[in-house]
Amino acid sequence: MSDREQQMEDLMLVERPEFERIMECVFGVQAHETRTYFQLHELPGSTVAELADELERDRSNVNRSLSTLRETNLVERERRLLDGGGYVYQYFAIPVLDAQERMHEAVDEWAETVHERIEEFGP
Repeated sequence: MSDREQQMEDLMLVERPEFERIMECVFGVQAHETRTYFQLHELPGSTVAELADELERDRSNVNRSLSTLRETNLVERERRLLDGGGYVYQYFAIPVLDAQERMHEAVDEWAETVHERIEEFGP
């Protein structure tokens, strides 16, 4: 059983799971990545350095969180050119409504799989 499958099973045992916990299970992210996602809602367009300061985390850890969030399509990155030359990346979280829709779809797919397994059982 994968970690994600175990997380989903564990989540089923909680009567009223928190939104963040559901998000972690559905997208296979960790709590610090979820905090990064929500911090980007507070400070859209933040850089890694700005997020690291706000989250009180090391820049390399924040950068890894952002990479994971980008892989799961929860965060988008844009390149901004600097006046003195060079560029910096700014990060934006997808709207919560979009994340909720994706979560509903994932849970529906999982429930369909469970229903199929139930139907397979029997005489």
